[in-house]
This record gives sequence, structure tokens and C-alpha cells, in this order.
Amino acid sequence: LFEKIGFNINEGDKIALIAPNGTGKTSLMRILAGKDKSDSGGKIMFLKDIKIAFLEQEYDFDPEKAVRQIEEWIVELKPSLIVGESLGAVQAIRIKGIPHLLVSPSLNAPLYLGYLSFLALFPGMTWLLDRIYRPKEGDRQKLHFTYEVLKKYCSHRRVALRNSTRQGSKDYFYAFFGTKDHYRRTGVVSVRTWKKYFGDSYEVYDGTHFMEEEPVLTRLVPKILNILCINK
Repeated sequence: LFEKIGFNINEGDKIALIAPNGTGKTSLMRILAGKDKSDSGGKIMFLKDIKIAFLEQEYDFDPEKAVRQIEEWIVELKPSLIVGESLGAVQAIRIKGIPHLLVSPSLNAPLYLGYLSFLALFPGMTWLLDRIYRPKEGDRQKLHFTYEVLKKYCSHRRVALRNSTRQGSKDYFYAFFGTKDHYRRTGVVSVRTWKKYFGDSYEVYDGTHFMEEEPVLTRLVPKILNILCINK
């Protein structure tokens, strides 16, 4: 991924590493944090008393473990806004006291995972599902479809939706749905379900399940700036 690179980071520096998925951003960060080693045996030198902290970009597929991980991140980062996508929107909704922006919220996905969890009891099914839904490098966290994990998702959804507008939550919620989202055909992503719990606080963009660049720039980013009261 990288060859013959070298750089210095000084106290107070804030550095952004920007590149497409799969080009080695996370690998470099893990090497700097000491979690991985470089193939060439390169060395990283730190000044005395310097400590490295590494904030993982992924949370566990087990919803109970994920809740604890995200709560720790919230305490550490103190965000002013939380953005959730797809199944991750359910995790985001559980966070209270912060405005929520949600892209293609898969509010019914936990029902599918929970009700069909018995399938993971059949020999070889966990291996097959893990293989089918194996993520690409840098795409998302690994999914491990065990019965013990999947059966937790129904209760996970119930807890999340207690923090909904219709249940009296004072948090701000707003969602985006794509016109070509194939998950809407199965009900995994459902505008009707969203309206049941959150009312009419949503809009529909011309795109797929994973928001493309054009709606990100013309819809999502302006909404973020508006919520944070930041002028363009």
C-alpha cells in the first residue's frame, strides 16, 4: 500500500488522511497505533512519554457490545450530531440527547435478524452467511451470524424505538430515503415504519440505499450545516 514513506507529526498537529476505500488509510493508522506491523519491518519512533490512542472506526455486530462501544465513544468525543446509516441507524437512535441524521434507516432489519436467528442453528449456516456477507476491505465491520448474536436484535430494536418521537423523545430526528433503495422492496427499509415512530421528519432523494455523492453534497451536508448552525 505504501513504500518508502516517512513523515513527522508534531505536538498540536491535526492531520487528515483522505483517500478512497481500500487504499490503506486504516492499515496505516493501525500501524501507527502499534496494532499491526509493516510488511517491510519499518519502525515508528515516539518521543519520551508520548502515548498513542486509537479510536476504532467500527463497532461490534453484537448489538449489546456495540452499545457499550458507542457509549464510550460518545463520552470521549462529545459529538454535537450523530449520523447513522442502514442498520447502524438503530444504534444511533439509542443515543439520547444528540440530534440524529439517518440515511436509509433499516428499522425493520433487526426483526428479520431476530426472527430468522434460528437458521444459524443449522450446521454450516453461520459459515455460509459469514461468507455471503463478507465485507470488502474498508467497507464495514465483519458480520458473524451466530444464533446468540442474532436473537438479541429484536430487543435491541425495542429499546432503540423507545427513544422515538412518537414515544415522547425530545431528540431531533431526520431521515433520508433513496428512491432506488432495493431494501425498500423487502420492508427492511420502510418509510411507513419511519412515519409510525418519527412522523414526517424525512425526505426522499434520487439514489440507492447508500447515498451517492450528489445527494450527499446537495442534501446531507447542507442539513448537517443547518443543524450545527454553520454558515457555508
